[in-house]
Amino acid sequence: MATNKFFKSLLFTLTIAISLFGFCLENASAYPVFAQQGYSNPRAANGKLACANCHLNQKAIEIEAPQAVLPNSVFEVEVKVPYNTELKQIGANGKAADLNVGGIVILPKGFKLAPKNQIPEEVKAKNKGVFISPYSTEFDNILVVGPIAGKKHQELIFPVVAPDPETSADAKYLTYPLYAGGNRGRGQVYPTGEKSNINSFGALQAGQIAEVSTTEKNETTVAIINSDGTKTSQIVPAGLKIIVKEGDLVKAEQALNIDPNVGGFGQEETEIVLQKPARIIGYLAFCFSVVLTQVFLILKKKQFEKVQAAELNF
Repeated sequence: MATNKFFKSLLFTLTIAISLFGFCLENASAYPVFAQQGYSNPRAANGKLACANCHLNQKAIEIEAPQAVLPNSVFEVEVKVPYNTELKQIGANGKAADLNVGGIVILPKGFKLAPKNQIPEEVKAKNKGVFISPYSTEFDNILVVGPIAGKKHQELIFPVVAPDPETSADAKYLTYPLYAGGNRGRGQVYPTGEKSNINSFGALQAGQIAEVSTTEKNETTVAIINSDGTKTSQIVPAGLKIIVKEGDLVKAEQALNIDPNVGGFGQEETEIVLQKPARIIGYLAFCFSVVLTQVFLILKKKQFEKVQAAELNF
């Protein structure tokens, strides 16, 4: 048992490492690993997914999954994260960059990521360069992916294998809820609670703009003097477009820059049935018997009509 726990922990560590490596390769600036570290369960009691805590803007997503699946069968859950690919976001370095995407799927207990040898070649081709991982060793029914290039991956495909209630005590032949979330672009809040540079920054106090200057790091320093002569200076991160100038009067919390956020997070839910094969066989047998009965009734009716016609002719 201790050996199994060790290998599971090792596997999860490698998963995180590979995710971070992929993150570096994609040159993106989203951190789903923060949610994995900060929330043991990404779905709160009110149904809110943890991703929404950092990606504050709401954007619609779509989820496609089979209505019913058989035990031990491999199927796809597709999360669509559409957006205008011409849009650019501000990277952590303040420069314009393409949007990245990420996704999460919360499957019923017992459902897991399909092994590579069971994934169809067509799905492997679509997911080339995409690394999907379990959320944790405890919740291997929760799958996450990202950050990855949004232009290439607006449709996130999660290959899933269904459990077998005959061999798994956790699985039952029931209807289960399935939750999914998808985000495009960087988040507005870091896990520490600090704002990222994908935000509108407000004035720290009401007053008059005394100075607007640019630092060596291309950050903007805005100095404000209030009616009492108190002067405050604040820094607006690089890459943001300032909409105030020296001499302007501003109110407290009034925006100093244009809101640069072009992304957002959305979540949806659906249902999936783990279907018992015997029920399908029984249903097909019932349908066959109904069809057969109808055929016999028609034949009997034809026979009756022939007999009746013969009697009339006689």
